[in-house]
Order: sequence, then structure tokens, then C-alpha cells
Amino acid sequence: MESKIYQILSVMSEVLNAQQLERLQTVLFEQFAEEETQVEKVLDNQDYLELFVAAKRVEGCTERTIEYYRSTIQNMFSIIGLPIRQITTDVLREYLTKYQSNNNCGKVTVDNIRRNLSSFFSWLEDEDHIIKSPIRRIHKVKTGTIVKETFSDENIETLRDGCHSIRDLAIIDLLYSTGMRVGELVNLDIDDINFEERECIVYGKGNKERRVYFDAKAKLHIQKYLAERTDSNPALFVSLDSPHNRLNINGVEYRLRQLGRELNINKVHPHKFRRSMATKAIDKGMPIEQVQKLLGHQQIDTTMHYAMVNQTNVKMSHRKYIA
Repeated sequence: MESKIYQILSVMSEVLNAQQLERLQTVLFEQFAEEETQVEKVLDNQDYLELFVAAKRVEGCTERTIEYYRSTIQNMFSIIGLPIRQITTDVLREYLTKYQSNNNCGKVTVDNIRRNLSSFFSWLEDEDHIIKSPIRRIHKVKTGTIVKETFSDENIETLRDGCHSIRDLAIIDLLYSTGMRVGELVNLDIDDINFEERECIVYGKGNKERRVYFDAKAKLHIQKYLAERTDSNPALFVSLDSPHNRLNINGVEYRLRQLGRELNINKVHPHKFRRSMATKAIDKGMPIEQVQKLLGHQQIDTTMHYAMVNQTNVKMSHRKYIA
């Protein structure tokens, strides 16, 4: 930089006096210094990913969701191997096609990948890192409507009778009566439970607070479980073995799968209790808006999926109103 300045001064010395040259030198040094400070670091793909992850964390996404975003986008980078601004719609469409073929996965999985990538590229566009999201023209994958299973009343009673510990019984009753997510369940503390009103506050997706309600069975079994505990952990549910750490999501999922295998009940997992509770509420005539409130859904369309689950409900309505 200095050599260029002195070259300019040398040329201009033929037409400028000493005072003018001194002023020109000062101005040149100031301008070049300002330009240097304005030069921004050239970001690579990993830099953009970290900025996106930081933005999602600020928005309140859980670490589990953030890790899903990160792994999805990181895998796309490693396969495509192009800088952000060189990734086109055709490149992404080819990537998704090969991903489905190489991993032998279904349409739902591929659409989840597409949705994560869409979120990333839309953020890049909103933040003016790219002009236009290349995934905008890749539309939602049509997956069809899948009728998902729910627990029958007999299933629930069989699970209750098959529990080896009062803790597992309390977990089943709380999941089934409240419809809360497993992540909300494991984050509960003992102090969060209001036994008198049979309710508790949970924090759902985006750390949104909502009130949920449990039945008398859940109340009695939780109280019995707490009375038998000897640890001082504030968590509502802890591991059965010492040092009795807070139960995590994987622990709940594993225990329920194990119980399902023992009792020969198909697909026993936490979300199935949530779906079963919602389906039962809709079948008994609870307004869909109230079910939405209980489940903590932002969009009522999400809640409507539960209204289509139980074909028996459709059959009974047909007989009542048409047959």
C-alpha cells in the first residue's frame, strides 16, 4: 500500500507544491486505511452454517432440532462439494434424488431433508448472503395420507398392568392424560406439579409455555412414586438406579419400547400416547381448537391430522347421519 502511495506522490510532485503534496499524502493514507478496515472476511460454507445455527438458537430451537439442522446441511455440503453461491436448483434436486436412492429411505424422510435445506437457504436469502434460494422451486414431496396407529383402551390397560415399577406407570398415565411431548415430560420438576388442581406448566417447542392437565389416576400414581423415592433430585422422573439422574428422552423411549415388546403391543413410543389422547378427545367431541391448545400446536392444520386418525369415528358418524 505504501509503495503505491509514494508512486502517486512521485508523479504528482511535478504539478503540486510541497504543501499540496503533504495534504495529498495524508488523504491517501486515510483512504487506503479505511478501505482495508472495510474488507470483509470471505465466508465459506461452514461459516454460513454456524451463522444459521446461531440464528436458530436465538429463535429458541432445541439443541436436538439444531443438531438435526446441522447434520442435514453438513451432509449436503460434503456430498455436493460446492460453495454456497454455486449451488443451483438442479444440483439440489439431484442431491435429493440420490439421497433417497442411496439411503433407501421413504418420501417422508426426503421431505424432511428438503424442509431443513429450504429453511437454511431461505435464511441465506433473507440475510442477503444469496440473491435467491435455489430450493424455492423444489416443492413439498407428496407423501400421501398415512393412517397412524393409536392405543386402544385395552392396550392402555395392558401397559398399565405390565409395568414393573410405579415410575413407569406414572409416566404412562401422565403421557396419556396430558398429551405432552416426551421432551416436555423429562424437563418437568417435582415443583412444577400442582396436585390440587391436577395440572402443570410445560415448555414446548420454541420454549413456549402452556398448561396441561392430568387425571386422577396419574395424580395417585405420581404421588405414590414420589413417596417411594429416596433421592434428592428435583426432577420429576429419575433413573431407577443410583445416582438417580434425571431421566432423558432416550431413557423413556427405550423403556416404553421394551415394555411394548414384553407385552406384544405394536409400536409403543411416547408420541403414540400423545396421538391417542388427542384422538380420544376428538372422538368424544372436544372442540378442535381446545385440542390444539392442549397439544401446543401453532397451526390448527397440525391438530387436524389427529382428527383423521380414527376410522371408527368416521364409520360411527356415517351410521348416525347418513345410513
